[in-house]
Amino acid sequence: MTTEGPDFSLADVAREGLIERPGVEPAAHDGTGRVGLAFTVMTKAEGGAEVPPALRDVRVPPGVTVFDAASWNGIAIDSTCGGHGTCHKCRIRVTSDAATPITRHDARTFTAAQLADGWRLGCLLHATRDLAVEVPPLTTRPKAATVGIGRQVILRPALQKRYVELDEATLADQRTDLVRLTDAIDDLELTADLHVLRRLSTVLRAADFKVTAVILDEALIDVEPGDTTGVRYAIAFDLGTTTVVGTLLDVGTGTPLAVASTLNAQQPFGGDVITRISATMMDPEALGRLQRAAGSTLSSLAGEVCREAGVDPAHVYEVAVAGNATMTALALGIDPEPLGVAPFVMSAAQPPSVLASELGLSLHPRARAFLFPALGAYVGGDIVAGMLASGMDRDKRTRLFIDVGTNCEIVLSDGETILSTAAPAGPAFEGGAIRCGMRAADGAIEVIKVDPHAQGEDPAVTLQVIGEVEPRGLCGSGLVDAVAELVRVGLLDASGRLVPEEDAKGIAPALADRLARIGEERVFILHRPTPDAEAAECVYLSQRDVRELQFAKAAISTGWSLLLEELGLEHRDVQQVLLAGSFGSYLSPASAVRIGLVPQLPVLRIVAAGNVAGEGAKMALLSVRERAGALALLEEVTYVELSDRPDFNDAFVDQLGFQTP
Repeated sequence: MTTEGPDFSLADVAREGLIERPGVEPAAHDGTGRVGLAFTVMTKAEGGAEVPPALRDVRVPPGVTVFDAASWNGIAIDSTCGGHGTCHKCRIRVTSDAATPITRHDARTFTAAQLADGWRLGCLLHATRDLAVEVPPLTTRPKAATVGIGRQVILRPALQKRYVELDEATLADQRTDLVRLTDAIDDLELTADLHVLRRLSTVLRAADFKVTAVILDEALIDVEPGDTTGVRYAIAFDLGTTTVVGTLLDVGTGTPLAVASTLNAQQPFGGDVITRISATMMDPEALGRLQRAAGSTLSSLAGEVCREAGVDPAHVYEVAVAGNATMTALALGIDPEPLGVAPFVMSAAQPPSVLASELGLSLHPRARAFLFPALGAYVGGDIVAGMLASGMDRDKRTRLFIDVGTNCEIVLSDGETILSTAAPAGPAFEGGAIRCGMRAADGAIEVIKVDPHAQGEDPAVTLQVIGEVEPRGLCGSGLVDAVAELVRVGLLDASGRLVPEEDAKGIAPALADRLARIGEERVFILHRPTPDAEAAECVYLSQRDVRELQFAKAAISTGWSLLLEELGLEHRDVQQVLLAGSFGSYLSPASAVRIGLVPQLPVLRIVAAGNVAGEGAKMALLSVRERAGALALLEEVTYVELSDRPDFNDAFVDQLGFQTP
C-alpha cells in the first residue's frame, strides 16, 4: 500500500464540474396574471403497491419554478439541494402538449427518449404557461436504523404516577383540594399549574377521592380518576435532517412498544441544514413553514406508533427529542441564521423544556418535551444523545465516534479527554449530487462486489439491492462500495481517476467493457437494464461521483486526523471506531477503511452503532440520572473548530487521494 497521497490541483477538480454552479435563464414573460399547474401526484402504498394518484390544481405567478409552485402548495417533490439545481433529484414529467425548454442539466440527467416524453428537472422548469405535471412517488420511508448500541439503565423516569385514596373534606377538615392531595404525597414538593386546578375538584369528587396523580419531576400535571398507575407512556424522537425515527416506550417497564421512521417533511427545503438555513434567510415565511413541517413529521410518527401499540395519545406524557442544532432550532421556531454564518453561534446550548404541543404534537395537554443540549452549532443534541448511549464519557479506551451524514460529527476520547468537531461532508452519502444517487429505499444498490477476472457464468459485478427489485440507483453505502471495489482492483488510481480503457483491459479484463462515456464524462456501468442499453439508461458511477465522494471522505478524515493530532495520538492508537446513524449502520467497514473514511484499522475494531441518538433519547426518558449525564457532557467535552485552523486546507488536500494496492 502506498503511504502518501497524490498531488492534487483544486482547479483541476473544479474543471471536472464538481463545483460548477448550474444556471438557466427563465423563458420570457410579462410577469402579470397567473398560470395554472395541474399536478398528478403519484404515490405508493406500503409494500410498493400503486394507489390512485392525487390530483391538485394550483395557480401561481408566471416564472415560478414548478418545484417552488409544488412546495408552496404542500406537494413534495424529491430534492436534496432545496431547489438550487445541483442534486438533479426533482424529476417531474410534463404531460401537457405545451413545449418546454430543455436545459443543459436536463440533457445531462435524462435520455433523449425521456426528454421527448416530457421529463424535466422541476427546479429549472419555469411555469410561463399552463402545464399538466406528473410528480413521481416520493420515498417517505427510507431504509433507516431504528435501534442502536445502548446501555442498561436504572429505571428512574421523570414521569411518575401515584395512586392515592383521600379523605373527603368536612367542616372539621377544610384543607384545600390541592393541599389534601399534596399532603398524601409528602415525599415530593409538588407544584400545580392552572390546568390541574381546573380539573382537580371535579375529578376528586367524581372519583370518590380515589385518584392518580400524574407527576413530571415534581410538577403535578394532571389528576386522573381511579388507579391508572399502569398507564405511563413516552416517545423518544431522533429528529434527523433526512429521516426521523420515533419510539413509543412503556415508562413503567422501560419496554419499547412500537417504532416507526419517516422522511423529514422539511425535505423540499433542501437535503442539508445549510440549504434550510438559506431558505429562512431568503424567505421570511420559510421559518414558519419549516417549523410546521417538523411538527407534522413528529405528529405523524407519534400517531403511527400509538396506533400500532393501541395506546391512547392522551396517555403519552413526555417526549424526548434528539436533533442537531439546526433541526432543534427549526422545530422550536428559532431563527437559525446565526448557525449558518461565521462565527456560528447558537441561541442557547440548552433548549428550554416546553410543552409537546409547542412542537405540534397532540398528546396529553400538559405533556412535556425534553430537547437534548448541543455542544456547538454543528455538534448538536443528536451527538450528545449518541455519546450518552455509547458511554463515551465512561469508557477508558481510545474511541472514535463518527456520525456520517451531510454534516459529519466526530468525537474522540482517550479515556480522559473528550474532543468533538464537525466536518461538512456534503450530501454524497445520502445520494445527493450523485448522478444515479438515491436514498436508501427500494431499488437502491447498497452492496457491490466486483471480480476483475470473472469467467463463464460467474458475474463480474454482484449487486445487493434494497427490496430485491430492479436496481434504480445508488445509495450512500453502495457508492462507498463501488469506489472501494474499483480502487481495490485498480480501475481507480490513487488520484481518483478512472484508468484509460486500454489499461483497464490488462488490469481487469472482465470489467473493462463497463467503462463508457456519457458525453465527455467517463463512467463505470454497474447495471444494464437490457444488454444493449445505452450508458445513459444504466445505473452507473461517474467520474464526478468519485470526486464528490473524495471531497466528502477527505472532510471527514481531516476531522478525525486533526483530533488525533490534538491529543498526540496516532491512527493505530484508536481501539474502537463507532459508525453512528443510518448510513453508518449499513456501511461496509472494509470499504470505509479502503477509501480512507476511517483510520486504517482491523475491521473488527469498527462497529456499526446504529441509531444511538434514538437510544440516548430513550435513556433520557427512562432515567433522570442519564438525563443529568447528558447535561454534564456540556462541561466535559471540548469542541474544536476546524474552519479557522491554518492547517485545515493542507490536511484536506492530503486526504483527497486513495491508498492503492
